[in-house]
Amino acid sequence: MGKPKKIINIDLPEFSDRVINNLEKVIVGKRTSLELTLLTLLCEGHLLIEDIPGVGKTMLARSLAISLGCDFSRIQFTPDMLPSDVTGVSIYNQKKQTFEFRPGPIISNIVLADEINRATPKTQSALLEAMEEKQVTVDGTTNHLERPFMVMATQNPIEYEGTYPLPEAQMDRFFMKVSLGYPHLLDEILIIKSQQLQHPIELISAVTNQEEIISACLAVKQIHVSAAIEKYIVLLVRETRHHESVYLGASPRGSIGLYKAGQALASIQGRDFVLPDDIKKVAEPVLSHRMVIKPSARLHNHTPAQVIKEVLDSVEIPLRQD
Repeated sequence: MGKPKKIINIDLPEFSDRVINNLEKVIVGKRTSLELTLLTLLCEGHLLIEDIPGVGKTMLARSLAISLGCDFSRIQFTPDMLPSDVTGVSIYNQKKQTFEFRPGPIISNIVLADEINRATPKTQSALLEAMEEKQVTVDGTTNHLERPFMVMATQNPIEYEGTYPLPEAQMDRFFMKVSLGYPHLLDEILIIKSQQLQHPIELISAVTNQEEIISACLAVKQIHVSAAIEKYIVLLVRETRHHESVYLGASPRGSIGLYKAGQALASIQGRDFVLPDDIKKVAEPVLSHRMVIKPSARLHNHTPAQVIKEVLDSVEIPLRQD
């Protein structure tokens, strides 16, 4: 995809419905998860999908790339994978007597990092620069990544054999964490019927382009956030740091994530301002993976989702917004 020629005006609710409706042709009965995926894209963030095998994690990434008209690459993480398998490598060309960079799969628009927690921490960390700074440095040469750029990483629950927990620094760089889960009865019947002759992903096509995507991302940043909402966001995040069940609370990156996600949710609902309900709706997917629960609390099955619910109940909702 080339560089966008111009920034265009865009109807964000219509844009959202167009993309999500296209995704629903492949991912059935998971509109909430699809909406969170789109919010992550609009905030130019990265998505972590933690779920069991076979529920459509890979299909979600592939169908998103097709819907957006973007380049797509897949990295299948394994324990013997090296960082250069992700970022690329410089190879000496004897005829030209120079080193040539051969880009790795991270240099794309939509990158599926499949089963990321099966790779060693050293290889996992190869993603950090790309995710945070939108660039890849190999042998002292920096390669800037083209917008849009989004990593969609999948991981199996850490109880599965052969998995390595993601470092806290890398978890914090994922904008949201979502789960697809098993489909409902009627949805699963529809899924098996829809694949009788061919997979639905073969029938979808692009419904937007690079110019629209970048314009949508810029439009989201214009959504108004009042001082009262800003304070509400910070109070929520600060409360995660003081909760009795939490060893490590959400970082300021969590506050930024709540702020941006609130803007994106308001925008696709057709509003130019953020409400407290917007923040409450995105609090769990934005904050849950940024907290470390104390071992004693885990023994009592206390989860990040429960902590966030308690935090939302304890922090007073602002009634007045400027």
